[in-house]
Amino acid sequence: MADSGNTGELIALALERAGVNHLFTLNGAHIWPVLTGAVEHGIRVVDFRHEQSAAFAAEGWAKVTRECGVAAVTAGPGVTNAATALAQAKSNDSPMFVIGGRAPVARWGMGSLQEMDHLEVVRSLTKHAMTLESAEDAYAATAESLRTASSRRTGPVFMDVPIDVFFGAADLPEATEHLSVDLGPPPDHDLIQRAARLIRESERPVIVAGGGVWWARAEKELRELVEVANVPLTVNGMARGMLPPRHPLFFSRARGTALRDADLVVLIGALLDFRLNFGQPPVFGEDSRLIYIDVDDHRKHRPSEAGIYGDLKAALRELATAVAGAPRSDAWVARLREAEADGRLKDEAMKSIGGSPVHPARLIAEVDRFAGRDAIIVGDGGDFVSFAGRLIERDEPGLWIDPGPFGCLGSGPGYAIAAKLARPDRQVILLSGDGAFGFAAMEFDTMVRHGIQVVCVVGNNGIWALEKHPMLSMLGTSIAADLGTRTRYDKVVEALGGYGEMIDRPEEIGPALERAFASGLPACINVICDPDAEYPRSSVLM
Repeated sequence: MADSGNTGELIALALERAGVNHLFTLNGAHIWPVLTGAVEHGIRVVDFRHEQSAAFAAEGWAKVTRECGVAAVTAGPGVTNAATALAQAKSNDSPMFVIGGRAPVARWGMGSLQEMDHLEVVRSLTKHAMTLESAEDAYAATAESLRTASSRRTGPVFMDVPIDVFFGAADLPEATEHLSVDLGPPPDHDLIQRAARLIRESERPVIVAGGGVWWARAEKELRELVEVANVPLTVNGMARGMLPPRHPLFFSRARGTALRDADLVVLIGALLDFRLNFGQPPVFGEDSRLIYIDVDDHRKHRPSEAGIYGDLKAALRELATAVAGAPRSDAWVARLREAEADGRLKDEAMKSIGGSPVHPARLIAEVDRFAGRDAIIVGDGGDFVSFAGRLIERDEPGLWIDPGPFGCLGSGPGYAIAAKLARPDRQVILLSGDGAFGFAAMEFDTMVRHGIQVVCVVGNNGIWALEKHPMLSMLGTSIAADLGTRTRYDKVVEALGGYGEMIDRPEEIGPALERAFASGLPACINVICDPDAEYPRSSVLM
C-alpha cells in the first residue's frame, strides 16, 4: 500500500476498516475519487438508477444488519434526491452515512455546475451534517461520522466533499483503533428499582416495544424481562418478531384492549407518535401510568412515573433482575388471550376470501404461506401494506421491513436490494402497492445488472386505496385517486430483463411464486386485486 492517498481513498480506507463492504451509489463526477477508492479497498459498489433508491438501500442495509449503511451521491440534485431517504432514516433511527459531492471550494459562489449549500437542506434531516475541508481530515471525519450514526439514538449522518478537496492527498493512517459506539449512560439504579416496584404493584401491566429495542440489539433482554415479569407484550416497527406470534405473552390483535385497559404501560424503545395516538385517550387509558425505557426522552409526550434513559440493553437486563418474583397477572393475561383469539378469528375469515379479483388479505395470506420462515418481507405501499403488516408475522426480528412512520412510498426496491445483498441465502419478497411500484420500478434494472433476485408481488387494484376510500367516506367524492386498470407492471420487469406474470385468482399465487423463484431472476407477480376491499383501519394516520 502507498504511504499516501487522495481524499476518496482515505474515506474508503476508513469505511473498510470499520467493516463497510457495500457502497450504494449513482455515478457522478463529483464523487469519482470515493468510487475508485471503494474498488481499491474491496468495497462492492452497487449503482442504482436514482439516488433516492441508493440512499434507501443504505437505510435498508442498516435495518437488516444493524450496521451503518453507506451511500455516495453526486452534488446538487444527487443530494436533493437522497434527502427523502435521509428524512426517513431520521424518522426510523436508522444509522446511515451519506457522502455527497460538492462544487469546488476554489470557485465557490461563482456558479459552478450543481453548486448548492447542501448543509442548509439536510441539517434538519440528520444527526450531523458537515463539509469536509481537507484531505488530512478525511479519514478521521469518516470514522467519526460512522461512530455518530451508530451511537445513542442512531440515525443518518451527512458529509459532503468539494471536488477539489476530493482530489487532495494526505498520508494514510495506521489502523490503531476499533470503531466503538456510545450506547448512552448506564441506567439509574434508583429508577430501575422504582420501575420494578411499579410492575410488581400493577394488576394490568403491558409492555410496548418499539424499534429502539432492535437498534440496541436487546431482543434477548426484552424477552427475559417479559417472561420473568409475566407481562403481556405488544410491538411496533422494527420490534416485530421480538417474540414469536404464538408465544403466550405476545399480543397483536388484543393491542387495543391491552393499551386501553392497562393500569401500567411500559414503553421500551417506542415513540409516542401517531401509531400510539401520542399516548392519549381513547387508545391509552386516562389513568394509566407510564414507564419509559429508551436511549433518550425523544417523543415522550405524556408524564411518566419513571423515565430510564441511556443504555437500553443494560436497563432491560437490570430491570429483569429487579422484577424477578413479581406476582403473576394471570387473569389479565387470560382476558387478553380471549381478545386475541377473537381478533385472529376475524382475520382468518378475511384471509380465506375467494374469487376474482383477489382480496388483498387473501393475497397476503398466500404469500405468507409460501414464504420461508427466515424470508425477509419488505413492505412498500399504503392499504396493501397495511393488510400485510396486520397479517404477516415473523418468528424473529429483522424479517419485516417497511417505511416506518415517515411512510415514503418507493423505498421498497432499495430496501429489498440491500436485504438480498446482506442475506443472499434467504428469500426476499417485496410487497408493493401498484402506486408504490411506480416510484422506483427502474430499480429492477439495477437488480438485473447486479444479479440480485428479489421477487416483487404487486397488489394491483388500480387506485390509491389509502386516499380513495377515506375520501369517499369523509368527503363523498374522490379526486386524483385512480390509477390504470390491469396495468402490466409484470411486462415492465420483463422488458428490463426480469421475470413477470399477471394473475387474478388466489389459487394461482403460490404456483406463480414458485415459478418466479425458480427463474433465478428479479421478478414481478402482478396480482389483480379488488379495488373495493378497504383495510379496516382504526387509527387516524396523521
